[in-house]
Amino acid sequence: MKSIDHRRVYRLPWSLPDNPVAWLEPTSQCNLSCEGCYRENVKDGHLALDEIERHLDIFQRDRNPDGISIAGGDPLTHPQIVEIVTAVARRGLKPILNTNGVKLEEPLLRELRRVGLKAVTFHIDSKQGRKGWRGKNEIELCALREQLARTVAKVGGITCSFNQTVYPDTLDQVPDVVRWAADNIDIVQVVVFILYRSARLDGPFHYFAGGKNVDMQVVPYITEGTKAVYKDLKADDVIAKIREADPLYAPAGYLNGTEDPTSFKWTLAARFGQRGKSYGYVGPRFMEVGQAGHHLLTGRYMGYSPRWIQRMGLPLLAAAPIEPGLKGIAKRFARDVVRNPFVLTKGLHVQAFMIIQPIDVLPDGRQSMCDSCPDMTVYDGRLVWSCRMEELRCFGTFVQTVPRPDATTKKKAARPEPTIRARGTLPTPTDA
Repeated sequence: MKSIDHRRVYRLPWSLPDNPVAWLEPTSQCNLSCEGCYRENVKDGHLALDEIERHLDIFQRDRNPDGISIAGGDPLTHPQIVEIVTAVARRGLKPILNTNGVKLEEPLLRELRRVGLKAVTFHIDSKQGRKGWRGKNEIELCALREQLARTVAKVGGITCSFNQTVYPDTLDQVPDVVRWAADNIDIVQVVVFILYRSARLDGPFHYFAGGKNVDMQVVPYITEGTKAVYKDLKADDVIAKIREADPLYAPAGYLNGTEDPTSFKWTLAARFGQRGKSYGYVGPRFMEVGQAGHHLLTGRYMGYSPRWIQRMGLPLLAAAPIEPGLKGIAKRFARDVVRNPFVLTKGLHVQAFMIIQPIDVLPDGRQSMCDSCPDMTVYDGRLVWSCRMEELRCFGTFVQTVPRPDATTKKKAARPEPTIRARGTLPTPTDA
């Protein structure tokens, strides 16, 4: 049973053409090999600047982005990353750097800020094979997260976010990451939990492309051979773990699945707090006013809020009389102020939480993607799901899933021989 009724959470108004984010991949090259990655690591797989400009043209022609997520691969492997950030900012869009942080040093970050960088999202998790951190769990990796967050805070003016892929065997560590985020709410503005997904060769489905059975071994998100096979998690699993660390947690906005309107594919929440202290979470009305108001004023839905807004918790409490979530926050904060007026000098910070639940394949083979997906990228001149672009590269089309014969029958049906083999060689999983 679901812990949240989707009808009581604000369905974000984003659509395919009117969406706050677009996903730019200037390179397929990476310097890590992450277990949960869905991209093939291509050495020197960099796009030329003119091709990157064409991708930006398509985003602005077919979409209405507030910000551009610059990803990959790892974008810091691209020798012209400064020029790429400059090209995005020149168009009046917010450049958002998505990186594993391996190559990020303070002088480069200062240069990127100078040319317009607005936010940086670090992907850190325990299954990256990161030099110096191999064998460390998510709790121990918080030391690395804090090190990177302090570098961003030192440079200033840049929103700092952290992504983490969550696996069944790391799910129990989510509460510790949530507590760490509370302890660093003044320097960490966004925390994202991404649920691991994979396709199984021995699973309940056959895979078809163009009407013919295909060999999926060359696609990075296959769990056969070197990769472990995990049970798919749901957003509810992470919600329950967040509440172990912060019982006040309450989502305010969401995106549903394309085939399941009740599913939580993107779940957004925002808490108000001080270092080590949570005062609660905003409600759906706050999220609705923020999105609708931003669109009314700028013509775009909000992707990443400016750094200064995330320090404006105290002024935002003025809306408490009309917003139930803020009303609870204001009451808890006022009680602390009465006990100790010094609390006022610490300000009130806003910290966002997101949970992303990627593709779900329903029992009848339908694929439930993220409706109004923010992470659409460009392939062959059109918008496509970034998390499944390898299917296009290998087979020329997206793969369809067809249920195998009933697995409960005594005689197991033989697996059909593949009639199409994907182009390319067995890829190395990389950080995305």
